[in-house]
Amino acid sequence: MHRYIKSGIFLAVICLLAFSASAQFPDKPAPKTGSVIEIIHADTLIMYERDSVSMTRFVGAAVFKQGTTLFNCDSAVKNNKTNVIDAYGHIHINQADSVHIYGNYLNYDANTRIALLRDEARLTDGKVTITGPELQYDMNAKIGSYVKTGKLVNGKSVLTSDEGYYYTEPKEMHFIQNVLLVDPEYTLSTSELNYNTGTKIATIIAPTTINSNDKSTMYATSGYYDTDKGYGNFGNRPTIEDSTGTITADNIEMDKLTGMAYATGNMVYKDTARKMSLLANRGVVNQREKTVLATQKPLLIMEKNKDTLYMAADTLFSGVIHPGDSLSIPSVAGLKRVPDSPTKNLRSLQTIRPPERFNATISPITKGDSIARKQQDSIAGNVMMFMADSALQKTRQKLDTSLVKNVKIAAIPTVVMHDSLPGIKHHADSMALSAPKDTAEQRYILAYHHVRVFSDSLQAVADSVFYSSKDSIFRFYRNPVIWSNNTTQLSGDTILMFTKNQTADKMLLKNNGFIINEAGPDMFNQIKGNVITGYVVGETLDWMHVEGNAETINYIKDQAGAYMSVNKAQCAIINIFFKKGEVDKVVLIKDPEGTVYPFTQRPKDQLQLENFKWDIKRQPKSKYELMH
Repeated sequence: MHRYIKSGIFLAVICLLAFSASAQFPDKPAPKTGSVIEIIHADTLIMYERDSVSMTRFVGAAVFKQGTTLFNCDSAVKNNKTNVIDAYGHIHINQADSVHIYGNYLNYDANTRIALLRDEARLTDGKVTITGPELQYDMNAKIGSYVKTGKLVNGKSVLTSDEGYYYTEPKEMHFIQNVLLVDPEYTLSTSELNYNTGTKIATIIAPTTINSNDKSTMYATSGYYDTDKGYGNFGNRPTIEDSTGTITADNIEMDKLTGMAYATGNMVYKDTARKMSLLANRGVVNQREKTVLATQKPLLIMEKNKDTLYMAADTLFSGVIHPGDSLSIPSVAGLKRVPDSPTKNLRSLQTIRPPERFNATISPITKGDSIARKQQDSIAGNVMMFMADSALQKTRQKLDTSLVKNVKIAAIPTVVMHDSLPGIKHHADSMALSAPKDTAEQRYILAYHHVRVFSDSLQAVADSVFYSSKDSIFRFYRNPVIWSNNTTQLSGDTILMFTKNQTADKMLLKNNGFIINEAGPDMFNQIKGNVITGYVVGETLDWMHVEGNAETINYIKDQAGAYMSVNKAQCAIINIFFKKGEVDKVVLIKDPEGTVYPFTQRPKDQLQLENFKWDIKRQPKSKYELMH
């Protein structure tokens, strides 16, 4: 009790001395409103008055108050004239129980209410902690800042930068220079960033790089990222890059919880390993499954050294072929509807797979790539040849065209032939489609509805196409048509196009195969059969092997290029050889039967095989046509 009485008398004496000092210095301005500092406690108080200097020293558990702000320290020195306090040791500033600031040194201007703290400086509002070698806090504006590097900790997120400004009321932090945000799931680096500690949303205002633990990287210059929910919305053409490729668009939304990314506006997806690009106005990327779904005028570009291939469709989809997957088309679920935006529906989408109607196994195909023309010419048996050479010209001279209209050409029955040529296995034989020895990730591409393909060497249309990089085969479904050399049309119920180095190498027309080659105005060479295998050399159709109910109509020219006759024939197997895009030789094998019509007496009503359809109007004329 005596101690408190003594302290009260002591403080009264101090106030009396202060009043006397003010009387001695009448020219000292009055304190600014709100700048008065109340002295709550100090173990020892020492005053110093000399000339124009007036200072007070507080030693031991000093406590001050200004408005709703309390100051605690071990010792302090107050300049009574400038109203500035220098405090030392265990400093704690408590502003209305909302912001707490700590340090071992404080310089505080009571007039401007700006505090500067050093030595283990720290600011916290209960949820966020900011540390740095030097912190400044503006009591009026309620802004904490550092200009000599600092760190903000908010939950599991840690942000560092050279400069930082924390607005305590809106809980907004502005980081400047060498900004780094480290989270257990990712790291973010940039030169400038806004971060709301309440919502945990980082607003991007400068070129920013986000590296995720899944080894994907995002580059963005504008947008925001919710560090708590893992959702981001980025504009101004951001880019996502991973081990398989990159995706860029006008705007990208991403959801880390589901692994989904939504790209809108001029999307470009690049498979760097396969030199393939996918363009569209909208895309959905599953970063976990590594799939890409493209809609709104999608266009696939497969780069080659000389002849780049372009493919357009209503929808394009690309997925990963996992080890052990068969070459049959994957089964599907969930392509009925693509969510408009993850902001409307953030639930995890099911794994996107191709539609059910593509769930068909690829039956075996024929071999015979290495068979030589010399083998063809030397084979004995039931063989009939149509050739454009001098021998055929002599045959023509022997025909009495005035008397002969239809000449039946019988087969040579002296030697029994096998069912197929040496080196050519029947299409029912099995064929192992061995995957290339490539450690790179294998992908498949699915295009469906109104598929159009264009390259300089071939063009195609179909309802749907499936391509696998594992076997490098394009599979065309539902009314497929392929044009080669701009004069040859190939069609069938299903067409398989085999490629090597992304260049057509072989074609298989399964069921109702039909080949039409334009020989001239309203004149068409035609080949028809159950299964047709075509071989490509130097990006040009070289020869074709027809099996099962094979039929042909072809126009024969002499060496001068004049038309001599029209040959119509049928047999079990037909081989057709091309030269410079035109039919050069037709070889009929096993039970051939045919008719030769002199060109001038050809019956026009019999010059088309059943189901003939010259579909040239569907042929894509240029790559630009696919871009619109």
